[in-house]
Amino acid sequence: MDKKLEKLRSDYKNVPIPDNLDIIVKKAIKRSTQKKFPFKSITGLATAALFVLSINTSSTFAKTLSNVPVLKNVVNVLTFTEYTVDEPTYKAKLKVPAVSNLKDKELEQSLNKKYLEENQKLYSQFKKEIESVKKGSGAHLGIDSGYVVKSDNEDILSIERYVVNTAASSSTTMKFDTIDKKKEILLSLPILFKDKSYVKIISENIKEQMQDQMKKDEGKIYWIPEAKLDYSIDPFVSIKENQNFYINKDHKLVISFDKYEVAPGYMGVVEFVIPTEILSNILVGHHYIK
Repeated sequence: MDKKLEKLRSDYKNVPIPDNLDIIVKKAIKRSTQKKFPFKSITGLATAALFVLSINTSSTFAKTLSNVPVLKNVVNVLTFTEYTVDEPTYKAKLKVPAVSNLKDKELEQSLNKKYLEENQKLYSQFKKEIESVKKGSGAHLGIDSGYVVKSDNEDILSIERYVVNTAASSSTTMKFDTIDKKKEILLSLPILFKDKSYVKIISENIKEQMQDQMKKDEGKIYWIPEAKLDYSIDPFVSIKENQNFYINKDHKLVISFDKYEVAPGYMGVVEFVIPTEILSNILVGHHYIK
């Protein structure tokens, strides 16, 4: 894959930039707003790679895109390619994000390689499951993966990647990457805090929020001792040191739990915004979380 991208990069650099590039780009943008342009198969992958390279190597191209409101964020995150299966009982739609325009190309390539490999693995597993099910019950199978930009400002970029599997029931898993756009580093919970005390402080606050929500809404249930559940299940005690998180548009820390992780399936994915005031004394700085 890396050799193909390098060849594309080399080929692209050797292509002369036409004098009327701005006109060409504007016409392409106009067509893209009239018709969806998913990247599919190897040909689509090459097209997507060329598009990413165009943004990275042509300032004129990048400037033109950034001046178009509907595509402004595409300079940061775009759909690199899609894997699809569309059969009567088997449905798959996997969207692979790509980060572009980072000066640190090693970080950029590392993220994009990770995103591509994640979806390639999901697609391969899904195809194997289809073959297995065809030999047996012939049940319905579905998978949907994609991404959401949770926050994008001059300081940080937070990207959510979700995977929804559907069989007899459904499951949802989430992953997040939060990038310092100026220092160009991938943030983690340990990086944000002075020591590991954040684990207990955040966990206690989340349990308080869970109790408060259950008091206000009988339809909400969390797996904590206070819920007094009449069935056997391990209660939520603490977040992990590298718990799923992102920093939202208001510069608040948000802790995320997958479906079934701390609550029954009908609750879906649950998130908790952590009050900044309880974190102030243990934050390394107040640049990210305010």
